[in-house]
Amino acid sequence: PLPTQEDLAGLRCRLRRVKALAQLPPVPAGASTDLRNRLERVRQLELRIREKKAGSGATPGAGPAGAAAPAAEAGSEKPPAYQRFHALAQDVPPGLTLPYKFKVLAEMFRSVDTIAGMLFNRAETITFAKVKQGVQDMMRRQFEERHVGQIKAVYPTSYRLRQEKNVPTFGNGVKKSGYQLTLEPVLGEEDKVDGRPHLSASRLLERRKEFHRNLVNIIKQHHTAFLAALSPPMVVPEEKLTRWHPRFNVDEVPDISPAELPRPPQEDRLTTAQEVLSAARGMLPPKMEKALANLAIRSAEAGAGEPVVSKAPSPASTSSALKGVSQALLERVRAKEARRLQALLTRDPQQEERLAVLGRLPAMARVLRSVFVAEKKPALTMEVACARMADSYDVQMAPGEMEKHLRLLAELLPDWVGIHATRTDTYIKLDKGKDLGLVTERLTKAAKEAEAL
Repeated sequence: PLPTQEDLAGLRCRLRRVKALAQLPPVPAGASTDLRNRLERVRQLELRIREKKAGSGATPGAGPAGAAAPAAEAGSEKPPAYQRFHALAQDVPPGLTLPYKFKVLAEMFRSVDTIAGMLFNRAETITFAKVKQGVQDMMRRQFEERHVGQIKAVYPTSYRLRQEKNVPTFGNGVKKSGYQLTLEPVLGEEDKVDGRPHLSASRLLERRKEFHRNLVNIIKQHHTAFLAALSPPMVVPEEKLTRWHPRFNVDEVPDISPAELPRPPQEDRLTTAQEVLSAARGMLPPKMEKALANLAIRSAEAGAGEPVVSKAPSPASTSSALKGVSQALLERVRAKEARRLQALLTRDPQQEERLAVLGRLPAMARVLRSVFVAEKKPALTMEVACARMADSYDVQMAPGEMEKHLRLLAELLPDWVGIHATRTDTYIKLDKGKDLGLVTERLTKAAKEAEAL
């Protein structure tokens, strides 16, 4: 039936109400002015707070600042904690980790190689000024000639360093006639492209790996000295070493001594006091010359007469807790500990991974039994069991990794966990009647036996 006049009137009335609701209410004329005034007051208040903070930081007298300066200088000598304990904070498997300062140096070498490679492939002269600016832009860290000396000490055949003059500077603040430190990558005949040496990306990667190996070898030398100083001393072949000794503090390895860099030739310059005195002889009065000669003689005698004080090594003291214990027993315990640590330092990464899995099995056994009790089923598919275990275990783990743990459980405890493969799926079955305490005890014993191997 066609709509009547009353229906059309009702529809028009509804439409007018909807349009009226859709329109925003008009803002009063004075509201916008009020909002602007409030915003201006907030800005003024924020400006006053900033001025007060700046004034409170600058108003104290020079006395406290001067007193705090020596303390700040003393504290700056000790590196911050994130550098001293950098190796302990690494979320990586145990291995031959580098200290923080060595990682920074390796990153500097990578930056230097990247910049030097671009300049070298464009047939430009690689000056230290160009490299310094590029490295500082890449790393946001100060780069000095001392770091070039450290790179040279770690990887002597990486660059050929020279002092050259008349190198185009292009407004970097160095006179063209002055000497500049230049770098040239050392490349072999196999690195030539069209008869000219070329620093390729693969060669850059090889040089970076070689630099990292040299850094690890430097730490190995300190590690060998540390092992030799133990009681009893330990000898671990460097090629079999897979991790550092637990008591060897990697981040306290001394810094690398920079190699000597080529210096610009000193032409007709006075470098010693004797040369200055010889050059000034005849220009000074006789009394002044005699006084200077007497002062030089007295200084030499005072320097020769100073005794050399050497620190004597303190004798090894036996702990008070070990007094009364026979020396033979102590020697046996120390020898056993040394054998255990030597096995730890040369342990294979695959064996280390298996030990980590064995260490997690007791907790996983409890979770697995809880899953079967909650599901109220004698058997579950491997996919469902891995998903429930991943949801219940306190460490995030992928389903494939969880399946590896369950298969190891079935391998160690075939009378408790069984895995049955069918044509369509793989099922895992659990004997819920077994004592969970005995199960965890057997798993703990298996982990200890594997660690003792």
